[in-house]
Order: sequence, then structure tokens, then C-alpha cells
Amino acid sequence: MPKWNVRQRPGRMLGLLLLVILSFLVLRRYLHLQPGGCDREVARRVNWHRMTPLWMRQRRLGLQAKGQNFMLEDSAFWIFGGSVHYFRVPREYWRDRLLKMKACGLNTLTTYVPWNLHEPERGRFDFSGNLDLEAFVLLAAEVGLWVILRPGPYICSEMDLGGLPSWLLQDPDMRLRTTYKGFAEAVDLYFDHLMARVVPLQYKHGGPIIAVQVENEYGSYNKDPAYMPYVKKALEDRGIVELLLTSDNKDGLSKGIVDGALATINLQSQNELQFLTTFLLSVQGVQPRMVMECWTGWFDSWGGPHSILDSSEILETVSAIVDSGSSINLYMFHGGTNFGFISGAVHLQDYKSDVTSYDYDAVLTEAGDYTAKYTGLREFFGSISGAPLPAPPDLLPKTAYEPVMPALYLSLWDALPYLEEPVTSEKPLNMENLPINGGNGQSFGYTLYETTITSSGILSACVRDRGQVFVNTVSIGFLDYKRKKIVVPLVQGFTVLRILVENCGRVNYGTNIDDQRKGLIGNIYLNDSPLKKFKIYSLDMKKSFFQRFHADKWNPLPDVPVFPAFFLGPLLVSVSPCDTFVKLEGWEKGVVFINGQNLGRYWNIGPQETLYLPGAWLDQGLNQVIVFEEKMAGPVVQFTETPYLGRHQYMN
Repeated sequence: MPKWNVRQRPGRMLGLLLLVILSFLVLRRYLHLQPGGCDREVARRVNWHRMTPLWMRQRRLGLQAKGQNFMLEDSAFWIFGGSVHYFRVPREYWRDRLLKMKACGLNTLTTYVPWNLHEPERGRFDFSGNLDLEAFVLLAAEVGLWVILRPGPYICSEMDLGGLPSWLLQDPDMRLRTTYKGFAEAVDLYFDHLMARVVPLQYKHGGPIIAVQVENEYGSYNKDPAYMPYVKKALEDRGIVELLLTSDNKDGLSKGIVDGALATINLQSQNELQFLTTFLLSVQGVQPRMVMECWTGWFDSWGGPHSILDSSEILETVSAIVDSGSSINLYMFHGGTNFGFISGAVHLQDYKSDVTSYDYDAVLTEAGDYTAKYTGLREFFGSISGAPLPAPPDLLPKTAYEPVMPALYLSLWDALPYLEEPVTSEKPLNMENLPINGGNGQSFGYTLYETTITSSGILSACVRDRGQVFVNTVSIGFLDYKRKKIVVPLVQGFTVLRILVENCGRVNYGTNIDDQRKGLIGNIYLNDSPLKKFKIYSLDMKKSFFQRFHADKWNPLPDVPVFPAFFLGPLLVSVSPCDTFVKLEGWEKGVVFINGQNLGRYWNIGPQETLYLPGAWLDQGLNQVIVFEEKMAGPVVQFTETPYLGRHQYMN
């Protein structure tokens, strides 16, 4: 976007005036040609009350911290922000979610940037489709929102390895989130590419980015005092000129501050507000206060409840924060979905992997629907906005499609000949160190290990995270963090031993992220003797994975399927596709794919019982449904208009 400075170009005032008139005539014609709902959408896109057109705005100073106030140019500015992650929302719905944010009275979008998705292999970058960061930021500007960018490199965000790429763990000495040479060099290369895209989107270059966050909650990690200054300098050296921020919760606030960046805080309750703001005053003097993450809910783990936060408590907290003179960002305004295998895990006392839904009990639901929180917050922000808020967009329709009965089937064992050649190795290799994907190893999904045994006994191994053990094709149980040994029954002659290991999610928060290698870690022992000579299959289940399963490879569904297996069925959409929710009653654990899109994991231990299926990913007519099931299949795949995320547990 070009920068115009009227005062420096007095000889062109007449030309500018004519340009304004021409712009008005074009816009009036546009509105005239597109009556009804479209003109209302255009009116919402242009912020008539607060934002002059970007090409006319003088941009010299940007967002500044002056005394106790933020200043945008020469005007006092309050940040009323909300978090939406572009990589968790179908691109077709970005505009819908941002218009709903604008209609709630917010003025700023915040988003993380996931390194692991943007650089899936070292030196190969992906900013296409649903990962088009630039398009997302520019859309925010079009809607009338400023942007605070949170580029990491570590982002936490309940995401696998906190958004760090797993290929970093190929280095046995890797020290993540430090100035360790191997990590810093990788960050430098990533930032070289990322910041070349981000710099033109900054406020002083005509874009909507008014601030950039340095790393994320580093005070809770705090393993290298040189690290935060390094990340700050890495941003500045690559052209970041907007206000820099840090973000920490109460446990890390005292150690996460870096000179030259404004410290902000993360909290859930107004009870924490006074202590945290008093602490900030003591360490950085009179500065604008901001709650970078006001948690509107919480994430869920498999086997636990669905965490919710009462809407009245959220309203009280938000009101108290704003009344105290602080700016605020709602984390999350809209959570979205951990599509594919991107969800992370926590490992404090026990390992717990995160569910597929990132509904977060946020202001908008996982499918973008309004909540009581939205209604209350819109009323609150509307009361202090000084101008009428845009009308909230209509909800996207939902439907319950007819159940899909799988017609075709392919057991995992029958599928093996169609996969890429297995890796052969004298010893087991963890996922990250498999010599595949251009030497970058495997990031997500399952890995199958095969070897031969000639006797029964006690099998023991370090499995990360969950391994189903087979003698030939018969399952004999699971190995995981708690079950480290299993009895292998009597075998005759040479017998194939197989272990199907799932990466259920790398830990995204805590001090043990250096230890998140997945698969079989080290040797596997039978009666204390290490097993040798392995075939190792990568089952990452990318789109290319299923392209190997041509139509003639599938078999009719038998009465008694052999598991694990893939099940294939057609979903007929006779009218315009709508959002829906997939329900797998009678199925146990696996993954669902619709038209090649990985919707994520399901597991009957709950809490989540439905998977969100965006209508934007469906075609009118026939759609392909593939379910990978580990152990037990139900008769049909069902669809419902209403999600069920599990038994509620109110957070304290």
C-alpha cells in the first residue's frame, strides 16, 4: 500500500481532491450496482467513523507507549483485541469471523504464526491456501481491524511442540528456545523468509500491523538470559519497526521482560489484575497497561471434561480490566479447530494430549456461532465505542446429512504394499530421525515398526506416545507412558512383531520440550535382549498418502474387518453444502478425512464426541469419506447439526 503525505506534496492537492471525488463516485456506483446485503457488507468493511482510507493516512509514529496511554499517531488509543488463528479456521470463513469480531466492538486482531506449518521441511516454506498469512492480515485491514502479530518463533498455543518444527529435534543436543547455535541458525533462516513478508504489512509501510510480540511467555521457560534480546534484535534487524511487546503469565512475568519491549500480562480472573499491574509499575514505571491474553475459556485434553468459563465472569473481568485503564485482548475470540494432527499436549504429572476441537469456550464457537459471551461483550464494547457498531453477520447454516455407511475397506496390512518403501534399520529410529521427506523426518501421524521374533516373553520399550502391539496381525495390547511392558504370548517359528506408534501431540508448554521425540525411543527389548533389523513405515496420512490407494485397491467391507483399517464411503450433498458435525458412535479411536481434508482425531474416551466439518470443504454431489480406525468400527458415520464437546466442568 502506498504512503501519501499531503503536507509534503502541496502541489498535488488538486490531484488528491480529484482522486477523492473519483473514489467516491466509484464507491457509489459499486453500492448502486450491488444492493441489499452486499451494500451492508461494504459499509461494514469501511470503517467510516474511525479510519480514514489507508492511502490518505499519514503514518509517521505508529503505536507508541507514552505515559499511561497508547498513542496511535497523535491520538490516545485503546486496544480492544481478539485472537483468531488463521491456520485453525478454513480460509473461506476468515471474513465471516473477522466481521463478527468487528461487529463485537473490537478494533484489533491478534494472531500467532506457526513455524512448524510454514516450514514443514528445512528451507521449504508454505504460505499458500489456509496458511496465507499476508492475505489474512490484509483482510483484517479491509474489514477495519488493526493487527498485533505474534510470530514466535515459539508460540505455545496448545499446538504440537508449541509451533516449533519437529525437524529441529534431529539434533541430539538441541536446546530449543535458547541461543544454542543449531536453534538460532534455524530461527534466523525462518525469520529471513517470514519477515520479508511481514515488513510491508507494518503500519509505517501502510499496513495494519501496529505491534509485534517478542517470543511468547518466555519468563516461564527462562533457560537463557541472552535469548530474548537475541529474538528482539532478530526482529529489528529484519525491518520490524513497530512497537514491540512481550507477554507473560503470573509465573513468568518477572523473568520475561526485555529492554525495549513493553511488557504485557496474561490472566484469567480480575483477581490477578491488581497484583500484576502493580508489578508492571514497579519494573517499567508508568507505561500503558495491556492484558495480552484475557482467557475467555480453556482447552480440553482427551479423557478429561470440557472446560467452560461462565459468561458473567468473563464480562466482569473484561469490565474490570477496561475500567482500570488497561487495553485488552480476548484469547480466544474464536478458537477454531486443530485440524489434522497439529494439537499439542501437556505433561506435568501425567501426559495428556489435547483434543481436536479448539472451541476453547470462546466468544464465538468452534463453528463461528454467537454465544452469551458475544452478546454481553458486544453490549459492553458498544457502550464505550462512541459510534454504532456494525450489524453482526448472519449465522452460517448447519445441517445433518444422511449417515454414511462405509462400502469399501482396506486393512492396514493390505495397504502396506502401496505405501512408500519402508526404511530399513538395524535399530528403531524415532519419527524425527527417519531418512524421509528430504531428510527432515516425520512430523505427525503414525509410524509402524516391524521386526521378527522367535520366542515369547516380556516386551519392553519407551513408546511415545501410544503404541499398539501386534503379533502378525493380532493385537495384544498397548504400550504408552504408564504401560511400558507387555507379555508376548507363545509364538511358533519366525513371527512378525509390529508396533503401530502414534504421535498424539508433542508437549507445547513446559521445560521438557527438548524431549519431545516421537515413535520408539531407543531400543525395544524382548526378555531384556534388544531386537534388531526393523522395517519402518511412515503413516503421516498427508493428502499424497491416500493418492496411492487407487479404486482397485479397495475391497468390499467384510463382516469381520481386520484392524487397524481404512473405511471408505460416499457422502451425498444434494444442495449447497452446509457446516455439519461428524459423530462416530460405535467407533473407538482414529482419524476422519473428507475429500482429502484431515478433520482430526476422534477417541471414545471423550470429552469431544463430534468433529467439525466445514461446509466449505464439501462439494455439491458426492464427497469422499475415509475413516482410519485403530480397533473397532461402528456401522455408520453420522452427521448432526449440533456439536457435543463433552461433560462441562466450570473453571475456578
